[in-house]
Amino acid sequence: MNAIEASELVIGLVRENGDIANHADGCDIITMTAAERALGVALPPSYRQLIEEFGTWDVAGEEFLGVYRTPAMGQKLLGSVAETLDACSQYGMPSDFVVVMFDGMGGLVVLDSSQVDEEGEYPVLVWNPGIVDRQSMERLGNDFGHFALSLCQRAVARWRESS
Repeated sequence: MNAIEASELVIGLVRENGDIANHADGCDIITMTAAERALGVALPPSYRQLIEEFGTWDVAGEEFLGVYRTPAMGQKLLGSVAETLDACSQYGMPSDFVVVMFDGMGGLVVLDSSQVDEEGEYPVLVWNPGIVDRQSMERLGNDFGHFALSLCQRAVARWRESS
């Protein structure tokens, strides 16, 4: 299974678990293009697919930033774009990282666009302010699709078992 196929399974998982999942209305090509321009990097295909489908989403307590706008914030790109730009300007995060989640312990779950694989995917890492050596960063996955699928499957299973 490749990263895109894993993202397709995430889409199905979110839709099948609507009682414990939320999502926005998706992200159109104009917004996606603006997001990539603001970030200065193309989003990897598996992450892009989920953003196109949901914009932003959560399932069983796992929240993914995505890309979206709200009427209150106007044209400002929220989610991954806002958090990435803030982390770069406020904490010195490398500009080739894209923030996709918070790790719940003060770190940021990021995609490292400096390490592109043959499918255009980026590895998923945890970045903490002050970390400069990428080799010392925790690696959560080789691509976003498989990372998100594994995280969502575990979260749904835990939620269902505890209910």
